Amino acid sequence: MFHSPLRRSRAAAVWVAFLTLPAWATEPLTLPEAQALAVARSQLLAANSASITASREMATAAGQLPDPVLKFGIENLPINGPDRLSLSRDFMTMRRIGLSQELPRADKRQLRTERFEREAARTQAERQLNLVNIRRETAKAWLEHYYTQQMRALVLQQIEEAKLQTQTAETGFGSGRNSQADVFAARAALAMLQDRLSQLVRQEKNAALMLARWVGTAAERPVAGAPSWQQSHLDEGRLEEHFQYHPDLVMLRAQIETAQTEARLADANRKPDWSVEGSYSQRGSAYSNMVSFGISIPLQWDRANRQDRELAARLAMVDEARAKYEEMLRNHDAEVRGLLNDWRNGKERVARYRDELIPLAKQRTEAALTSYRTGKSDLASTLTARRDEVETQIQALTVEMETARAWAQVNFLIPEHSTAAKDKP
Repeated sequence: MFHSPLRRSRAAAVWVAFLTLPAWATEPLTLPEAQALAVARSQLLAANSASITASREMATAAGQLPDPVLKFGIENLPINGPDRLSLSRDFMTMRRIGLSQELPRADKRQLRTERFEREAARTQAERQLNLVNIRRETAKAWLEHYYTQQMRALVLQQIEEAKLQTQTAETGFGSGRNSQADVFAARAALAMLQDRLSQLVRQEKNAALMLARWVGTAAERPVAGAPSWQQSHLDEGRLEEHFQYHPDLVMLRAQIETAQTEARLADANRKPDWSVEGSYSQRGSAYSNMVSFGISIPLQWDRANRQDRELAARLAMVDEARAKYEEMLRNHDAEVRGLLNDWRNGKERVARYRDELIPLAKQRTEAALTSYRTGKSDLASTLTARRDEVETQIQALTVEMETARAWAQVNFLIPEHSTAAKDKP
């Protein structure tokens, strides 16, 4: 619409600056790459992996027999009389060495192993939940950065045109074609665009800072590659099946299984573990040496108030875990259906802006420009139409960004390829 040497010189300067940037700085950061970087940088996932390793190591240790206990001592040592502190003159004095071993039953040791295995499974589910959250939050930050970048580019383009329009209005005022009001209107339009640019620069900077929290210095790179927000692997007709893969619910199922194992272990503790012990006692040379052995059995004399109470507590914890699971399932059902509704509504609005509102705004601008060129309207009306067109385009990008954010919350809510268990407890 307008041309000037100023635009060509600025374009040349931008191109030279682009050529002098290092390769890594000009390589665009795509959404999949950003998510991969965020996953690789996460210390939370590393902590989860360490916890899983610890639980698996403890599972092996818990299944072993307790360490045997070595015992030694002196029995019946005289402390007065003619045999005072003698180890050999009194027939009752003995030097003793022995060994004792606790013998927990095999099923109890298996349950102790299973308890740590369940804990490892719960932490694995927690790791999956953290992985999904990292991917989703990274996607939201990347989308914010991507769309504010698109808006800023649009406003920068309009600023260049507004500068040329201002120059044209000032030139027309000097030749008598335009009024002073037209000049002020052009300057006001330029100032408003510059103010809008300041807002978008702030938003883009904040978006970059949030993205840097996930991807580090890679957030300094420009983001590119339009996200595929129109499609999602989450099928609304199969939500109940999808919920079986939801990391929150997978983790709660693991907690239920852990609580059930604890309850079975509490039930097994109602049967006491035995211990065996043997010892060898050496006396003076004039007397015979002796061997002793025995069995120890704990007496559960108050089982109703100890072991039975512990079992009741563990069973109550199973009920608690199941109730939390059902409540979480209801919450996620409402949440996901709401997100799907926002996403569908957003897609309709994006299509309306693309097919109706933006073309109408452009037609209005063209009509206003034609009227201005033929002297049927003033420059202010043309600038108003152009400003409304820009606002419509920015609003379209805003609606698309909100729709893409809803898509990210839906699409990265449940793993696409999950190995979580399908059966409800």
